[in-house]
Amino acid sequence: MAAPWEDVLRDTGAIREAAAVAVDAALLEGVLMRTEGEPNASDVVNYAPFTLLPSSVPSALFEQAYEVQQDFNLLVDAISQNKEFLEHTLASTIKVDDFTARLFRIHMQVLEEGLAQSVFLGINRSDYMFDCGVDGTPALKQIEINTIAASFGGLTSRTAAVHRRVLKVLGKSKEASCLLHNNPAKGLALGIAKAWELYGSPSAVVMFLVEEVQRNIFDQRCVENELWNRDIRVIRRRFRDVFENASLDDAKRLYMDGQEVAVVYYREGYMPKNYDQQNWEARLLLERSRAVKCPDIATQLAGTKKVQQELSQPGVLERLLPSQPEAVARIRATFAGLYSLDMGEEGDKIAATAIADPDRFVLKPQREGGGNNLYGEELRQVLEKIRDSPERTSYILMDKIKPQPAMNYLLRAHSPLQMSKCISELGIFGVYVRQGKKVVMNKAAGHLLRTKAVDHVDGGVAAGVAVLDTPYVV
Repeated sequence: MAAPWEDVLRDTGAIREAAAVAVDAALLEGVLMRTEGEPNASDVVNYAPFTLLPSSVPSALFEQAYEVQQDFNLLVDAISQNKEFLEHTLASTIKVDDFTARLFRIHMQVLEEGLAQSVFLGINRSDYMFDCGVDGTPALKQIEINTIAASFGGLTSRTAAVHRRVLKVLGKSKEASCLLHNNPAKGLALGIAKAWELYGSPSAVVMFLVEEVQRNIFDQRCVENELWNRDIRVIRRRFRDVFENASLDDAKRLYMDGQEVAVVYYREGYMPKNYDQQNWEARLLLERSRAVKCPDIATQLAGTKKVQQELSQPGVLERLLPSQPEAVARIRATFAGLYSLDMGEEGDKIAATAIADPDRFVLKPQREGGGNNLYGEELRQVLEKIRDSPERTSYILMDKIKPQPAMNYLLRAHSPLQMSKCISELGIFGVYVRQGKKVVMNKAAGHLLRTKAVDHVDGGVAAGVAVLDTPYVV
């Protein structure tokens, strides 16, 4: 998948000039993050890391990823409504994984009390790599689907403009004009705005639930500004604020500092370190409320790795999406090999296979946020340690995807300019809104391409490994 700028990659003078232009363009366009030294202050910022040049993406696979996104939206929504499926699928995991177990307990408690929420909003991102099989033909294979705090929809909306500038500086104006328009921030805001409208209280606010450390604030502000442009009031609060100042009235309406909250948009709460006892109590309060949660706790559970593995089993998709054979076929075509490590003969066999040949697989825990997966020798050591323990059921195994690397420059603040052998991951944002049983919005909302050097096996942009990129569709 050679891009039409192989000729300039080794022209160090042209590359240096283009890199200087690129950094200034990123600052001009607002491709920004706060610094590690001052993660909660915007008076010192820097550009978010990005590739100097766009990366090639095969057009057929790019289109396939977009075409299947609405199917994935419906699938996630169907899983979130299926108590028996979640109960059955997560039964072994919640015995050994305390984080998933606590989420699941809140889910069950809210169902027992009776759902106050009637409007449901899903914002997810389905991530793929291009697997070059035995014959070298690339195929679209899903890595995971993120159902909570799927990030970089804002900054990626601004990255293509930077790459257009770079290509023009390098004398590639025709290629620059071929870069696709992409604005996930607008698409995500449309979903939030629809949920806010259906909630039905014009004076109510949208609350972004944010982390204590907020380096990636500008990505969130892009979505936030789209809401302000629609005259929808946005507030930003942490779990700690919810614990101290939130309340429910008799109708389970949620109030924060006296303001009614229509939508809670989680950019926090996806990993164990986000919670202490107060934060768990705050999460329960939010889940019990009438406010539209994005995601509600059932939708967060639908994004666990164990659910992903269960979906690959014969007949499961058909049960979840009855009378939709075309959607089932489109979804299944994206699956890589996924294997259960449940206790029993089958789990024993797959554990032994992975220990014998660890480079074939990835070992995945039930975690979001990047940097959690295990590979190679580390995978073998962990599996050998837990192979006879129920602890192994908190992981799944997946075939390791082997993409074709390409050369590029990764621009990071205070890092030397050097060419790297890179691989890319394509994410498609999906947005859906359901009122009662009726789906009133279901769309693909844009894309995110992230690229990293091949010597980094795992980790996203927020984890400091991957960088923002723009697809050059070939």
